[in-house]
Amino acid sequence: MARETIHAAGGIVVRGGAQPRIAVVQRSKDDAWVLPRGKLERDENPARGARREAVEETGHRVKVYEFLGAITYRARGRPKVVQFWRMKAAERPSRDVMKDIVAVEWLPLAAAVRRLSYPLEKLFLRHVGRRILKRRRHQAKRRGAGRTKAPKHRRSSAKKRSARRKTKRRRERARVTHRSKKRNRVKMAAHQAAAPQQLTARDQLPTTRHEAPAPKQRTILQRMLGRIVR
Repeated sequence: MARETIHAAGGIVVRGGAQPRIAVVQRSKDDAWVLPRGKLERDENPARGARREAVEETGHRVKVYEFLGAITYRARGRPKVVQFWRMKAAERPSRDVMKDIVAVEWLPLAAAVRRLSYPLEKLFLRHVGRRILKRRRHQAKRRGAGRTKAPKHRRSSAKKRSARRKTKRRRERARVTHRSKKRNRVKMAAHQAAAPQQLTARDQLPTTRHEAPAPKQRTILQRMLGRIVR
């Protein structure tokens, strides 16, 4: 009679941005370095069980992403299946680790692979770890491209909206200027109508003027005769 299979779950728990680190934990019962994982409770959902084990063994809250695969081996004569999910850990711990864990380390992929105690886990982490880091780099590039350059259709829409706003502001300024000039003209016309008419000095002069005749000019002969007479 075949013995019952042991079901366990865990995660490849990653923390950090540009230089991601992967969690590895050291168990107290045998001092072995392993990935965060543990046995599932009866009728427990594997993804939820993997999250629970990751939180208990790393002390960090985690967010569970896609399923990465499983490893199988025999433990104490029984077949054991461990399923793994990709997880992202919060930057700071939120609780103490469980008593079965004596150390937690966050290491780059190559260092994490070297630290693991079991060859099967080393092989699994090396394989899926490369996929995880490649995906993270691709996502980082996409985020960077999205921040620096928007899609073409979005840029054209933004330019159209900006042009419409500028046209609207110009028309509004023109309407305000026209209304202001119109009010000024109305005020000036009302002021001129209400003010009494004043005659200028030119208007007050009589229409007919009697000017004194200009003195006649004497000739040289007349001036000489006048001197002789004197």
